[in-house]
Amino acid sequence: MLASYFLPSILLIFLLLPPPSHPVDAVVKRVRLEGSPLSHLLLDPGEGRLYVGGVDHLYQLTTDLEVMSHVKTGPRLDSPDCLPPIVPQDCHSAMSTHNHNKLLLMEEGQGAEPGSLIVCGSLYQGICDKRSLSNISELIYQTSNPVDTQYVAANDPRVSTVGVVITTKGKAEGGGAGGVLRLMLVGRGYTSKGPGDIPPITSRRLFPVVPPRRAFAQEEELGKLVVGSYSEYNNHFVKAVAHKSHVYFLFSRRDMWHKKEYRTYASRLCASDRSFYSYVEVPLSCTGGYNLAQGVWLGNHSADAALFIVMSAGQASTPVATSRSALCVYGMAELDAMMRQAQEVCYTEGGRGGGGQEEAYIEYAVSSKCLKLPKDSLSEYPCGGEHTPNPIASAVPLQATPTITLSTQLTAVTVATEAGHTIAFLGDREGQLHKVLVRSNRSGDRYASEVVDRGSAVSADLLLDRNQQHIYVLTSDRLSKLPTSSCETQKDCRSCLSIRDPYCGWCVLEGRCSRRHECQRHQLANHWIWSFEPTNQCVTVQRLWPANQSKEEQTQVTLSVLRLPDLRGAESLSCVFGLLPPQPALVMGANVTCQSPAPELLPAIPPEGDHMILPVSLMFGDVVVTTGNMTFYDCGAVSRLNQTSQCLACVSSVWRCNWCPLDQLCTHNHSCPKQNIILNQRDSPGPTSCPLVFSLKSSALVPMGLSTTLVLQGRNLDIYTDEAQYVCVIEIKGVQFNLTAAVEKTHDNTYIFTCQSHQFQYAISQLQYSAPVYLRRGLRRVDASPGLRLQLYDCSAGQSDCSQCRAVPEEYGCVWCQGSPTSGCVYNQSCPGVPADICPPPYITQVMPVSGPLEGGVLVTITGSNLGMRYQDVVGGVTVAGVQCVPQPEGYLISTRIVCELQPSGNQREGPIFVTVGTTPPGKSTQIFRYQDPELLDLVPDKGPVSGGTRLTIRGRQLLTGQKSDLSAFLGPQPCYIVSEVNASQLVCQTGSSNQTGGVPVRVFFGKAERTVPDVTFHYLADPVISNALPGESFYAGGRVVMVTGRNLDVVQRPLISVWVEPLEIQRVKRKRRLTILNPRQQLVFSSTMTTVSEQCSVLSSSQMTCPTPEVFPELKVKGVWFQLDNVRVHYESIKGKSFKYYPNPQFFSLNREAPDVPYRFKPGGVIAVEGQDLTRAMSRQEVTAWLGDQQCEVKTLDSTHLYCEPPEVQPMSSDDSNELPSLKVFMGNLQVDLGSVQYDSDSMLSPVPLAAQISLAAVAAVIILSVLVVILMYRRKSKQALRDYKKVLVQLETLEINVGDQCRKEFTDLMTEMMDLSSDVGGPGLPLLDYRTYAERVFFPGQQTAPLSRQLDLPESRRQTVETGLQQLNNLLNNRLFLTRFIHTLEAQQGFSQRDRGYVASLLTIALHDKLEYFTEVMKSLLQDLVQQYVAKNPKLMLRRTETVVEKMLTNWMSICLYSFLKEVAGEPLYMLYRAIKYQVDKGPVDVVTGKAKRTLNDSHLLREDIDYSAMTLTVLVKNGVEVQPSPVKVLDIDTITQVKDKILDQVYRGAPFSQRPAADSLDLEWRSGQAGHLTLSDEDVTAVVQGRWKRINTLQHYKVPDGATVALIPRSQSSSGVNQVFQTGEKTPMLEGEEEEGFRLWHLVKSSEDPEIPKHRKSSMRERERGKAIPEIYLTRLLSMKGTLQKFVDDVFVAILSTKRAPPIAVRFFFDFLDDMAEKHGIDDPETVHIWKTNSLPLRFWVNILKNPQFVLDVQVTDSIDAVLSVIAQTFIDSCTTSEHKVGRDSPVNKLLYAREIPRYKQLVERYYSDIHSAASGCYQEMNSTLTELSGSFASELNGVVALHELYKYISKYYDQIIMSLEEDSSGQKMQLAYRLQQVAALVENKVTDL
Repeated sequence: MLASYFLPSILLIFLLLPPPSHPVDAVVKRVRLEGSPLSHLLLDPGEGRLYVGGVDHLYQLTTDLEVMSHVKTGPRLDSPDCLPPIVPQDCHSAMSTHNHNKLLLMEEGQGAEPGSLIVCGSLYQGICDKRSLSNISELIYQTSNPVDTQYVAANDPRVSTVGVVITTKGKAEGGGAGGVLRLMLVGRGYTSKGPGDIPPITSRRLFPVVPPRRAFAQEEELGKLVVGSYSEYNNHFVKAVAHKSHVYFLFSRRDMWHKKEYRTYASRLCASDRSFYSYVEVPLSCTGGYNLAQGVWLGNHSADAALFIVMSAGQASTPVATSRSALCVYGMAELDAMMRQAQEVCYTEGGRGGGGQEEAYIEYAVSSKCLKLPKDSLSEYPCGGEHTPNPIASAVPLQATPTITLSTQLTAVTVATEAGHTIAFLGDREGQLHKVLVRSNRSGDRYASEVVDRGSAVSADLLLDRNQQHIYVLTSDRLSKLPTSSCETQKDCRSCLSIRDPYCGWCVLEGRCSRRHECQRHQLANHWIWSFEPTNQCVTVQRLWPANQSKEEQTQVTLSVLRLPDLRGAESLSCVFGLLPPQPALVMGANVTCQSPAPELLPAIPPEGDHMILPVSLMFGDVVVTTGNMTFYDCGAVSRLNQTSQCLACVSSVWRCNWCPLDQLCTHNHSCPKQNIILNQRDSPGPTSCPLVFSLKSSALVPMGLSTTLVLQGRNLDIYTDEAQYVCVIEIKGVQFNLTAAVEKTHDNTYIFTCQSHQFQYAISQLQYSAPVYLRRGLRRVDASPGLRLQLYDCSAGQSDCSQCRAVPEEYGCVWCQGSPTSGCVYNQSCPGVPADICPPPYITQVMPVSGPLEGGVLVTITGSNLGMRYQDVVGGVTVAGVQCVPQPEGYLISTRIVCELQPSGNQREGPIFVTVGTTPPGKSTQIFRYQDPELLDLVPDKGPVSGGTRLTIRGRQLLTGQKSDLSAFLGPQPCYIVSEVNASQLVCQTGSSNQTGGVPVRVFFGKAERTVPDVTFHYLADPVISNALPGESFYAGGRVVMVTGRNLDVVQRPLISVWVEPLEIQRVKRKRRLTILNPRQQLVFSSTMTTVSEQCSVLSSSQMTCPTPEVFPELKVKGVWFQLDNVRVHYESIKGKSFKYYPNPQFFSLNREAPDVPYRFKPGGVIAVEGQDLTRAMSRQEVTAWLGDQQCEVKTLDSTHLYCEPPEVQPMSSDDSNELPSLKVFMGNLQVDLGSVQYDSDSMLSPVPLAAQISLAAVAAVIILSVLVVILMYRRKSKQALRDYKKVLVQLETLEINVGDQCRKEFTDLMTEMMDLSSDVGGPGLPLLDYRTYAERVFFPGQQTAPLSRQLDLPESRRQTVETGLQQLNNLLNNRLFLTRFIHTLEAQQGFSQRDRGYVASLLTIALHDKLEYFTEVMKSLLQDLVQQYVAKNPKLMLRRTETVVEKMLTNWMSICLYSFLKEVAGEPLYMLYRAIKYQVDKGPVDVVTGKAKRTLNDSHLLREDIDYSAMTLTVLVKNGVEVQPSPVKVLDIDTITQVKDKILDQVYRGAPFSQRPAADSLDLEWRSGQAGHLTLSDEDVTAVVQGRWKRINTLQHYKVPDGATVALIPRSQSSSGVNQVFQTGEKTPMLEGEEEEGFRLWHLVKSSEDPEIPKHRKSSMRERERGKAIPEIYLTRLLSMKGTLQKFVDDVFVAILSTKRAPPIAVRFFFDFLDDMAEKHGIDDPETVHIWKTNSLPLRFWVNILKNPQFVLDVQVTDSIDAVLSVIAQTFIDSCTTSEHKVGRDSPVNKLLYAREIPRYKQLVERYYSDIHSAASGCYQEMNSTLTELSGSFASELNGVVALHELYKYISKYYDQIIMSLEEDSSGQKMQLAYRLQQVAALVENKVTDL
């Protein structure tokens, strides 16, 4: 209960999220629903309710997607082969079946009657319900026992069904409201299962429904679209719509009239047309090959109705849609005009247009044709009439050009109209919604696409809400509600126009993005700017002046505005600067003027800036019309931000700032308080007038600790007239040094400032420090040139040794001063001693690396001190182990580091490193450097995939040579990446990818030294390919073995199966705690991107490997599974097209569930039953093992809830060698379950009984039992004797069948393997069905060489017209029922009228009346009523037993006509499969070509009893395929005759071809080819034939000693023959001379017929022969049983196809059985056995037995004697199954009856159920029968030669002319009709007979 309570709430998830493509407002809603794939969506706009139909589920929702009601409609017990109600006992194929919603329509209420929701599903042959619109859980109408007229929708989920509800005027019926008739017109595709006679379009009654009428019934007067062939006209319906007074259907199907290509059609019916006279269809063509409609919407385009159709291009000539799609638009006016034109042409012009070309024709293979009626016929009968032709099809398509094309498959379309624009919404199969503006010329612009439900196709039901503001999108498992536009989310004009949405535009004076009608002044210019027009722009400030001004000023600001909207009357605009209050604006045309804000109102400029930009908004009330930007600057801030050069900054500013030097002021004014002013650079003189210290006259280099005098130079300082003192200011790390300056002015007005001497002392870490310097006059700072700085330096900073000190540039004056207590680097004037001229020797502290290859080439790094003052000092001064090492300039660091390149040594050596600098002694390292010769020995593995990923281990010696960075490995040109630490003996690298396969050398580089692995190459092999991996599911515990098959799997070094899992946040702590128990082989890798768990696979061969599934904890969600094959990753989904599934672990219950601690008691000899749940969900029996203690418990059976295993007979030991009881353990992959201990029951546990007592008890019991048995046997001996024999025979047969069971299974397996190829051909063109003409010829005239259908009227031309006129009059006479019955009765009364004549005349009448089958049926019924009358008086059970009368043959022919389509669609395929199975089995064993006996047969009289040695062999037959000659293997036997070999070769070469289309074996010779020149022609008889006395043996392959594998060819017997075009036709013929058969020779093949006489038939046999027949040796019966067991499935399939009522039985059978039931009732026959016999004699014995014995009547095949013998036994079994007498067999029974003794009772039940079901089904199929007969009349009549049949009939009239005339004259009614006179007229015309005319 809890599960059912919570399930809907869990599965129903609201997702209020925007689509992932781009953000959309919060209005987007989604709801996930059960029932995937959801198929239909319906909107009730009046009440605002939504209805959704899916698989097994139906939903009712509000418009906000809240679920109001939810109904489960499935699954239910059903089968498409059975008619409802479903009874499991009668419908064996019934299973739990999903209910797919096929129709979801709304029926409006009528008066007091409320409306309803019409729901049709795929269950129960597509019946429909009516549900309440307000609550769908309330049923208004449902039928539990539907009749066949109530089957509405297609019972196949893949077959489409559409419908539309219409209301018309009808006859008022009990309670009908004013004659209102409400109908549902339904279009549905053809289904191969279930009733096959439901037309493509039907009318169904909805209201009123007055008994006996039924809702949804297809009534005769309501109309239907009659078709000749349902399967050929398999319309795929897309949509049905009502428009004005018509109903339109849109569908696609193959064009049966012209090019046989698939195309889309629109058909139309008048809504008031109850007879479908008005039906007309027009093909729709869309340029570009878009031929398959996927979705349709009837909408408006430019105010006119139009069909919007999304169409896909079909794949080749198939109905499969590709991803090329288009939207095509067809105007309804154009469509209606095209349809009227087709009607007009077909009504009045015979279907021909003005140019004589065909413009209209009659479709659907019915007998109507276009006529030439009066010109006003269409206007008089706009909806057709009884006399007008129908159904009409236009041969001229309605053309359209695609509005838009896409590269994704479109599936849905709906259309809206917005502000006069047409907007189409298109859904595709990837879950996207595309929005398209359809222009007036029907071109289109796609302006948006968004993902609604990624990867899930959009359903064809794409709906807009009532006000077209939202669109409802249905996908596989969710319903989404999206806004049609996102105007309101765009907050400014620019974003509004940028979205280019035709719904949107910018409403200027309202300041919002809106739809057109929402903007009040949208009709005025520049008030609503449409988003979709690319030339449209927002209202824009084109120019603003002044563009910038000082914040200290206030001025008039003018804005020049583009597209300024007009205002009304007193309306005005205002200006807003930033956030300041608005100010009134003056509008003059396109210019707007307003006052800038007062300076005190302006916001402060940021402290780090000198200006601010304020937006200037033009406002209409509170709405911003447009905005410009204005800059306000502050000159004071300009100088404040540049303290070092205030004057320069001020006058160089982009703003109009001026400098007041005396006031130290930067101002926008053009005057200063103290007069002097320096104007901005835009004025003269600009920056050169600024007072400035421009340079240092003294050196900029100033040593620390030494007194130094600075000298500065300046200019423009004469403007200062006061007596203020100048001061030099130097700043060192924030500390100011103020030095008094003396001034001197030169003649060129340059000022020299000499600063007071100063000794700078400050701690610095580097050699020099840059300190700024400037001049101050009093409190004023004088500008200094940018970059004016002192360079203070300290020699001791950073110079740690002599070499570094002496390397300092000379201008610094640094020297290495030697002295106590330490030496150091100082300024030269600070050194008390003598500076050093020469530095100490070099000192080496470290060398890396300490080894290198003999070839050198690696870089050696030497670190230390005094390693030279510059690079040139060490050039040529470095040796490594006595070998020069070349220093590298880029690696040299003064005094501390040398990087040199090792040079070749020539041999292995070692030694220290020496560095020599100048004339000083060299420095020597303490480390020893070794020259080494690294050697590579081998590598493993030596192969891997081209994608790389293989880890190579390269073994060798001295591999640690140089540094690791010097090491690199290569496979050919591709790098191999070193992945782990290298040691002296091995390195490991991982291969990269290669662009080709093949062997490559393995090289390792030690710097520039190269080493190659000797005599070994690494082979890049083709990447592994996985073609299959099964099973595709596991449980969480893992360990289930996945068998992977493919190619090149053995090249993978480390194959893994990996599972991508996604941790759940809630379980993270718990999960990490459990990860410690992971199997060592598993890897669980957590990373930021992906978490995987892996298991290693085991490679079995290059094509197979096994992978145990990794364990996955239930807390982890599985996201994907792949195989990691080194660098190749193969996702499971790419292999199988579906994802790998993980399921919860199966559950096992303890053996003793009540008391788990108590041992389970087991009785030896039985099985242990283990209970559980979901045991087979991801497991099979073969994968499960069970152990009882230390021995295996053999698993016998496994289903979802039980495991049965058979333990050892003796109780095993405990698995842990203890004395405890053994426990039962079940192993499934990694899952191991202990189910409890088991204790065996043994005799010792019983109470001991003494042996003597046991013997006594047994003896007494035996005597009592024996006495009772004797009494019973004596009493019932005779009555039970037959039963005992019967049971004994059955037991013997059962034992024999069990004994041959294994052989049968092997034979059946071989046969099924052979038949697999055949099955793929059958059902399509591979089923060699005869055409109707040939079928009719063979059934009507069996055994006749030239039947009337093949002959022509043999008459002289002078007589032909007269005779044909007479025969036409005879035809008219035959259409008179009285004449026809008198004619037949008269003929049957003549003694010379033989039984053969009766059958011949009946068949001639069938042909003559074939175009009027309704009349033929009525005559037949009339004659049968006469026949019943005769037999009721005698013995009614004998009626129809034989064909002794004309009417009985007429009945045979009638059944043959009516059941042809059933043979074609249902029974033909299993019959052909049975024939092929028999042929294959018979041909596998010897067949005697003379006697026809075979080793493999069902017929004991045709059984080849001798044990003949033979062996199977395979010949290579040369077959010519076009130009190329190909060898083809053919299996034969060595004892086959040459003709038998040729037949088997032809069977193979022409496999699947009809027998009539292959050459005869007699027209070909078999040629044995050996070597290049050896050609030998083989034949059945020649001079080499073996002759013994009067016997001559037919030649076989054994006779010619043809070996196994020999090459043969079939060649034409004469070169002129052209019958073979596919077999090998070249080569010399060297036939042996044919020996002439001498008189008296008897031919034999395998047995001599005189030595093996046929066992006479039972009724003719002597007693001795009967004994022989009874005592069939077991070996022979075994052969028959083996054959029977092998063919059993195929025999069952045929019988079930014939006798199954899962699909509706043929209408003819139902009709005729109804007729027989009526006859029995009429004549008071209440004996059910009699009616059973009548039905058996009329259908199974009259028709089906004939077809079973003669499959060549239906199929284009050859039936040989040996096949015929088998078919006779099967046909006899069918006869026995149809009889009512009890089928008992005994010792004397024929073997053929013994064979099927066990099956016949089952077959009898089939027959009885068949008769019973037909009897219990609702009667009233007469109208349907008449419709069917009308169709059949039109379908096949043209194929039969009626004139010749009439001429043949006339021969009988001529023969019995007088008797017929007399019979006609005796009848009073005949006299009134002048029948005799009319016959005399016929005689006069046909043979110039002189009459009494």
